[in-house]
Amino acid sequence: MNISLGPPYEAAIQRIIRKGYAGNQTEVIRQAILAYERMLGEEELMLVHRAVTAEVRETDAKKIPSHSFDEIKKILTS
Repeated sequence: MNISLGPPYEAAIQRIIRKGYAGNQTEVIRQAILAYERMLGEEELMLVHRAVTAEVRETDAKKIPSHSFDEIKKILTS
């Protein structure tokens, strides 16, 4: 794969290599991809947590009715 990143990104890659964080351009790109993947995963978790927190608040405020596990089982099996 041949990638043209442009001067600002190529300069950033060279700075990362000079600082010793990676040995070559391929290592920099691999590390960046893994870091981006982790960041996306953390963002997904944060969004799910935020949504669950909002649902819990609405349930606690009695805006959404709650059901016991037995009630849900009964609904699903009928």
